[in-house]
This record gives sequence, structure tokens and C-alpha cells, in this order.
Amino acid sequence: MATRLVQINMKASDDAALGRFWAAVLGWEISSEAPGVTNLEPEGFAYPDPVAVVVDLIASPEPKTVKNRVHLDLATTSAAHQAELVARLTALGATPADVGQGDVPWTVLADPEGNEFCVLEPRAIYRDTGPIAAVVVDCADPQVMARFWAQAMDWTLCELTDHSATLRSAAGVGPYLEFVRTSEAKTVWNRVHLDIRPYPGGDVEAEAARLRGLGATAVDLGDGDVSWTVLADPEGNEFCLLSPS
Repeated sequence: MATRLVQINMKASDDAALGRFWAAVLGWEISSEAPGVTNLEPEGFAYPDPVAVVVDLIASPEPKTVKNRVHLDLATTSAAHQAELVARLTALGATPADVGQGDVPWTVLADPEGNEFCVLEPRAIYRDTGPIAAVVVDCADPQVMARFWAQAMDWTLCELTDHSATLRSAAGVGPYLEFVRTSEAKTVWNRVHLDIRPYPGGDVEAEAARLRGLGATAVDLGDGDVSWTVLADPEGNEFCLLSPS
């Protein structure tokens, strides 16, 4: 059995407005499956497909209070493209963000609701990822996280160091999933989290049990009777196990 990363779930005070911002950032299409839900996908995308990890923005009344532990890194193809992208995103409503990055070649911005993201300098590794180079997760121990997520999903471990771990879909397409060591402890539930899904024919209950056997724990966020299962990885990062598709 295995799952795959299919989407990023991002809470928003105004999902429609924030969805319009991110659609313009990524050049993706907007749709809505229900009130308070804004869905972003590439044009002509057949969900789910590892060529892209899509974004769902979900309305939430709870304000953002701390730096997100999960964020997006955007790819660029040249220094000129990076500068142009930063200028365009700033015009759309992004603002400079200081997360203690110091003097680095990438630019840290925040979207209109304060969610941090990075516009990377051109890197060869991200030349074929699409607009999202990587989904980045802060963690205390990249090796522990890599071990769990490489077993939880069919994604391949590409690189592992004491500072970071990098995974990519088994198909070798789409963005990377990166775990980066940080000294900051997790203090609140994550406003941005991963959604994973079993393959067609998979059994959600059996998959949830397998994930718990790998080190995941059950989480109750007060969502009531829902079609997904909320779990947390070994460092407490919430994620959703969706129904097979």
C-alpha cells in the first residue's frame, strides 16, 4: 500500500481573495467545490497527477499568529526572471518578510494574509518542476521526517543530510517535498498542511492503520463527521488522509 501527496491545504480568512492572489502567482485556474473552499489547479489538469501538487484554500476564522511551518518555494529560470517575479508579486499584494534568513540569494515574501513563501534564485534542480519548486516543511530532525514520509508515500528520497531531506514523486515529475532543520518548536496547529491520498482501490482505514504503525498519531481538530482522516506525523505536523482517487 502507498499514498501520494496530492494537494496543499491552506487556511484563509478570505479564501476567494487569497485564491485570486495565488492563482495569479502560479498562473493556475480557480474553481470552488463548496462555499468557503477555493481550488487552484493548472489549466487542463486531470486531478490527481504527480506533475503538480494543487492548492486548496479553506476559509477559517482563526487568525495566523506564528510563522508557518509549511511553505512554498517558487521556481525561477534566471536572475532576471526572479527579479521580475518578485516585482510582479509585490504588485499583486505580496510584502517582504523577515524570517531570520539573513543575506541569502532567494527572496522571502508573504502573501496578503501573511503566509510566508520564497522566490528562489534559478537552480538547475528545479528546472522542470513547474511554478512550485518545492513544498518545504520546517522540522527538528530531517532524517526522522524523511524516514516516515518516504514510507508513508511512494515518493523517492533524493537527498538526505543532517540539515535537510528531499523527496520527489516516484514518477520524477512535479515539485519536491523538502524537510529543513529548524530550532523553532511547533506551537500551534499548522494553517498550511499536506493532503495525501491512497491510489484507487486503496482502503482508507487500512492505510490509516499503516501510517500509525509508521509513527503517525490520530488528531481531533473538531471537524466532526468528515470524509477524511486527520493524522499527525512524528513531529506533530497535521496532515489529511483523503479517500482513494
